[in-house]
Amino acid sequence: MKFLCDILQVVKFIADLHIHSHYSRATSKDMTPENLWFWAQIKGIKVIGTGDFTHPLWLKELREKLEKSSNGLFTLKEEYRNKNVPERVRDEVYFLISGEVSTIYKKNGRMRKIHTLIFVPSMEDAIKIQAQLSKIGNIQADGRPIFGIDVKDLMKIVLDISPSSLIVPAHAWTPHFSVFGSESGFDSLEECFEEFSEFIFSIETGLSSDPPMNWRVSRLDKITLISNSDAHSPQKIGREANIFDVEISYSSIVNAIKTKRGFLGTIEFFPEEGKYHFDGHRSCSVVLSPKETIKNNYLCPKCGQKVTVGVMHRVEKLADRKDGEKPKDTPSYFSIIPLMEIIAEAYGTSVQTTKVETEYMNLITSVGNEFYILMEADLEKIGRSSSHIIKEGISRMREGKIKIVPGFDGVYGSIILFNESERAIQKGQQSLF
Repeated sequence: MKFLCDILQVVKFIADLHIHSHYSRATSKDMTPENLWFWAQIKGIKVIGTGDFTHPLWLKELREKLEKSSNGLFTLKEEYRNKNVPERVRDEVYFLISGEVSTIYKKNGRMRKIHTLIFVPSMEDAIKIQAQLSKIGNIQADGRPIFGIDVKDLMKIVLDISPSSLIVPAHAWTPHFSVFGSESGFDSLEECFEEFSEFIFSIETGLSSDPPMNWRVSRLDKITLISNSDAHSPQKIGREANIFDVEISYSSIVNAIKTKRGFLGTIEFFPEEGKYHFDGHRSCSVVLSPKETIKNNYLCPKCGQKVTVGVMHRVEKLADRKDGEKPKDTPSYFSIIPLMEIIAEAYGTSVQTTKVETEYMNLITSVGNEFYILMEADLEKIGRSSSHIIKEGISRMREGKIKIVPGFDGVYGSIILFNESERAIQKGQQSLF
């Protein structure tokens, strides 16, 4: 693992290409173009996906509030821009048309549930794809619509209409809804996409896996590993993201993903924090390592029901490399903890408290955007602008001095930077200072 500060001099921009709108289920009503524009600057994101372009009302809203830029992407119209963006983080933000689609179908004797990302070069192509998909399913029910067709048939529909569109398997290892998922996935891209495999240039790693886990599967060496937030609220954008060193345009971004040229790497969750990293049974609060699951015959030791097999177990099953082996000429990755989580951990409180929100915006206003604070800002400046304990938390994150309780069966893992005695000591040092 490297740290973002090692390459900041050559970073052109950071992009988060998978989010959802307020038309998706279980998504904040604040997921609007205005709020995405605002929070992208707070986070340090230059290009953000629109998400949900297949939903008629969301695409209508995008057409009303966005305008095409000279680089082929889209910007927020002036009348919708929030004038209260802190001066220190103000920057232009570009939107790339994107969406996620769910396909549920039977193949090779099993029910398959595959989520797929679609990146589209123009509003015109988005309208045409939306119109075609409306003929085979209900595109108004959810921002992430469900179609009862083979995912390769979805690819054919999209690429016939828009050859420049890019198709990417979403959160590729998630148990229930992904190409490699333990519950409904496949053992290879070729088994899933067949003759359309040649058009799969990338997969999204998802929150519960990181590049080193994917490196263990040599068949993925030619694939570019991208990471995105899959955010359902504005504050969650950028929890995972991509780093590019190309010009800011649709064609340059897609070409970098296809070829790895100009694609510098990804910003990652610690995968243990993802909610499907380990195996387990949420109802019984049972969490198991892959070895423990096998020892228990894939059954919960408390109730005897089948456990949900997580991402690590699935990687182990498909891996043909040992842990720690790395293919040649592969992009880097950088592990972070979201700033609000660090502040909450430092104070021993919930992320959703006023105290955390106030301290977060204080740091943004006085130091810079979130990615800058986490990876580049001088620690002493952070300490002077905030507190010794938050400075120490960021320092520990940068050095990887953390403890993580793994997530399982839909339960997020937790990051531990301080135990209670350490927190008391850090607070005492702050008081002494």
